[in-house]
Amino acid sequence: MIKGIKHIIFDLGGVLINIDYKLTEQAFKAAGINNFPELYSQLHQSSLFDKFEMGQIGRSEFISSLQKVAAAPVTEAQVIHAWNAMLLDFPVRRLQILQQLHLYYDLFLLSNTNEIHEAAFNEILMQSRSIPNIGVFFDKVYFSHRIGIRKPMKEIFERVLTENGLKAAETLFIDDSPQHIEGAKLLGIQTIYLEKGMTIEGDVFKAMQ
Repeated sequence: MIKGIKHIIFDLGGVLINIDYKLTEQAFKAAGINNFPELYSQLHQSSLFDKFEMGQIGRSEFISSLQKVAAAPVTEAQVIHAWNAMLLDFPVRRLQILQQLHLYYDLFLLSNTNEIHEAAFNEILMQSRSIPNIGVFFDKVYFSHRIGIRKPMKEIFERVLTENGLKAAETLFIDDSPQHIEGAKLLGIQTIYLEKGMTIEGDVFKAMQ
């Protein structure tokens, strides 16, 4: 753990909840959207996904846009199922670590997400752990679709720092996307990049086991 840290900002997907983008790709392909890899990936997104993540379009427009590019008719339920297929589980040890950390640090959640995924990951949390929403572990939650900006834009990091009176040098940001890490570094925020295969329980907070 980096010395002098008082505040920790967590990413969600790939850091707290396990995700598998391939499952969504496979589900969309099965539904008749064969070019999904070209439309979406972790590092590059088409404008449709950017707009959805920043709340510039809603659930209905997002779904209808995907239905239009499908090779065969797909229902709203099929699109939602495919879009949520990437969301897996919240390992209990990660949630325990958040509880432990909250005794000593201010905790914040900063996620590029959307209204369909927000409902889905909170449902996963409720069904698996009887916890109503991910926000219970944090002092404040920042979801891109709710605030209209997304990582790695410097404005989103500035907002978290300014609204909560945080000093960048005393703030740690943990994310599994390199471009987001670089965005935080530009403001002087301390960072930990979770490379593929790394976890917070196995590589960052091992002393808390």
